[in-house]
Amino acid sequence: MSAQTIMAKATALLAMAFLIVAAGATRSHAQGAPVRVTFPSADGKTTLVGYLSLPQHVTGRAPAVVMMHGRAGAYSSMANGVYDAATLSRRHKAWGELWADHGYIALMVDGFGPRGYPAGFPRFSYDSRPATLNEVTVRPLDAYGALTFLRARPDVDGAHVGLQGWSNGGSATLAAMADSPGPPGNMKGFTAAIALYPACGLKDAFKAGYRPYASVRVFMGLDDEEVSPKRCDKLVETSREAGGDIAIRFYDGAGHNFDDPSRKHQRIEANAEATGKVIAQALRFFAKQLGGRAE
Repeated sequence: MSAQTIMAKATALLAMAFLIVAAGATRSHAQGAPVRVTFPSADGKTTLVGYLSLPQHVTGRAPAVVMMHGRAGAYSSMANGVYDAATLSRRHKAWGELWADHGYIALMVDGFGPRGYPAGFPRFSYDSRPATLNEVTVRPLDAYGALTFLRARPDVDGAHVGLQGWSNGGSATLAAMADSPGPPGNMKGFTAAIALYPACGLKDAFKAGYRPYASVRVFMGLDDEEVSPKRCDKLVETSREAGGDIAIRFYDGAGHNFDDPSRKHQRIEANAEATGKVIAQALRFFAKQLGGRAE
């Protein structure tokens, strides 16, 4: 069996495990539900809600991952007005458990609920969203608030904290990693970041150029129906030319939200294949950058 075949089989099994977790299938897992926490945003005025997925059997301090939801918010579309750990979207639960299973403390940040929009927003609503949720000027401050919160915990290795975001949260991730000093008290910033299908235009937020202060990896489908792969490719290309440690990977046939565990998304072969590959690549990337496990 060739190394390529072995890798393909491993990727398929990893994706299947991810989707089983996301679907809520019974399995042997002592982790339990995510733990609800609150902490201040670095905006100095908002108390955020977060959900911690904690690893089992980890001694000492563990690396951590801050997770930033997209425009639909942190919760399931079937939350029916109940917004808590039980109604987190299956994707966010699955990624949180995936990181915890590999030795990380994962913190899902709800940045919309505390500001009065727990259900998030539908597609093509960008221009009608309030400025208090802006992904360039506000949401990065939420990410840094989460970073400060995690660094204050005795079980977190504060020198190895990564950032992950989806869609609008992916854009916030890019903005948070921009080459700047960052908010006071967070001089080192995040160790590395992953952005899934972000919008890379951000109304000319990076018109003067973009160079992240740490390693960033971007993943998106070439058939994305909400954001522009071409624009992200250009952003990454010019950033690399300026010395940025950033790279992007595209997936033929995959659309926006390709890692959504729902049957609607995963019955599309390109989405399922992209999901498996991104999981494997994300695990390897953060294992190298943060020190968790890649297997």
